[in-house]
Amino acid sequence: MDTYFKNKVVVITGASSGIGEATAYAFAALQCKVVLAARSVEKLMDVKQRCETIGGESFVVKCDVSNEQDCKNLIAETVKQFGTVDILINNAGISMRSLFSELDMQVLKQVFDINFWGTVYCTKYALPYLLQQKGSVLSVSSVAGIKGLPGRTGYSASKFAMNGFMEALRIENSKTGLYVGVICPGYTASNIRNTALNKEGKSQTETPLDESKLMQPHQVATEMVDMIRYRKAEVVLTLQGKITKWLNKFFPRLVDRVVFNVVSKEKDSPFK
Repeated sequence: MDTYFKNKVVVITGASSGIGEATAYAFAALQCKVVLAARSVEKLMDVKQRCETIGGESFVVKCDVSNEQDCKNLIAETVKQFGTVDILINNAGISMRSLFSELDMQVLKQVFDINFWGTVYCTKYALPYLLQQKGSVLSVSSVAGIKGLPGRTGYSASKFAMNGFMEALRIENSKTGLYVGVICPGYTASNIRNTALNKEGKSQTETPLDESKLMQPHQVATEMVDMIRYRKAEVVLTLQGKITKWLNKFFPRLVDRVVFNVVSKEKDSPFK
């Protein structure tokens, strides 16, 4: 077994399901000390049990990342339990689906509070320990943070903002030894579309996509472990995501049309 990660303290937000849950198992299998953070303690306890079965020590902290004090407490409790933070995974996130013209502005604020400010808060309070350890901070963005998605203005904007924050942070720390990375999955099978907010701020409760055909969370988790191990600044996942990023540099109007057509074909698309 690669001992690079053994006994490292890993904090994962949004660890109760989806990519966060899969990431917890990936690091537990590497014998890390995994700190599981999310709003549902009940779900986290199930993840904790499996982490410990796999072989990693784990610790649960209830945390709503949109609340700055919760994020501060998450890091404080981690340090109290394990002494430091070696790796921070900013994974907690929420999506939305609505035309901007119909959107309640509170929805936009809620998406930013979780996706952008949650990343900023957790990173801010973990940073002293990460710098001390020459550790790692990795944030889960999206292809929607590379190319704006119609019907998801708030989600795309929050991920673009996250990407800018992480890029600036990476450059600031060029000489400190801190690793700063961003991973941009394409559509991944998870609960994020079921919980995505509609124009009124209520959960959709139903995904518009066939989840069985999407990238699986454990695949994203494997990529994240690899990113941290080899300190890759940015990874865009799925062939569709890679093509989108490349084409958008040279043929942005073409990509605009393609993206619009793809979204228009989704179940219950706002463009129908």
